[in-house]
Amino acid sequence: MTGGRAPFGLNGGGAAITPSDGREPVASGQADADAPSGPCSPDGPGGPGGSEGSAGPDGPGGQANPPHPHRRPHPHLPDLTGQVVLVTGAAGGVGQGIAGRFAQAGAAVVVHYRTGAEAARALVGRIEDGGGSALALAADLAVEEECHRLVTEAAGWRGRLTALVNNAAVQPTQELAGMSLADWRAVADLNVHSVFACTQAAAAVMREGGGGSVTHIASIEADRPAPQHAHYCASKAAVVMHARAAALEYGPYGIRVNSVSPGLIDRPGLAEDWPDGVRRWHAAAPTGRLGRPEDVGDACVFLASPMASWITGQDLVVDGGVSARPTW
Repeated sequence: MTGGRAPFGLNGGGAAITPSDGREPVASGQADADAPSGPCSPDGPGGPGGSEGSAGPDGPGGQANPPHPHRRPHPHLPDLTGQVVLVTGAAGGVGQGIAGRFAQAGAAVVVHYRTGAEAARALVGRIEDGGGSALALAADLAVEEECHRLVTEAAGWRGRLTALVNNAAVQPTQELAGMSLADWRAVADLNVHSVFACTQAAAAVMREGGGGSVTHIASIEADRPAPQHAHYCASKAAVVMHARAAALEYGPYGIRVNSVSPGLIDRPGLAEDWPDGVRRWHAAAPTGRLGRPEDVGDACVFLASPMASWITGQDLVVDGGVSARPTW
């Protein structure tokens, strides 16, 4: 680690990774909307777990969309046929990986974006070309009313909403000494407040439908702070605790709430932009590689599946083992 810089420029909330040298950050979900995504067709690379034949998360079944005549869920993913999933910030790199994995598992996917309309439509096209079902919806999640409208439209598309992935976030870099309250709030409004508002709206729909699952994309920076990331780290710590608190209150209604904390997720050009950080991550990770958007997607699919029906209020770390490395 180098003094005054983030240890790894860690990722969470779909954020494209930024070098920790004061350069302009790339916001998750929106600003990195044109980043290439992983495969979305049913024949892409597999994920963890075995096949699960249930149609819904924990509530009633029922098929949300007629299956494509030649479509079947990916053989190495849980079968989420019948689920309708809203992924926020889905036009960005990590968001595309999450949405693509849900489509591969057989779910109908609502692709949220703020400014990345072209990338969102392209993702919808790839999902549909693979025999899946997807819809792109725009919303500014820093506005509470927009969060509620997004959830209402997502649920109205197929008449139900069984899963929500709160992925949209920003990851700026700024020293605390020069940070204004407005700077702090700009991160909190999207990274924390949108999670609260979208979860509240989605839980109301899921409660009427018999249950569902909510997954927040946090970060390993939630408990491992990095220089110039104070507002980001604090926001992700809040997201982890919100998931635990929401799990406690929504559990009686069949709604499970968890978080996923990614480590460094690769994106095109990352090695060129931040060679020192990538080198240090490779050296620290027991698995010896950076994460992929699909790694985060696999965790989200698992948590939304019947295989995780007794898992709630938990934070699933997806970092290739870096968190196991001692810091002394």
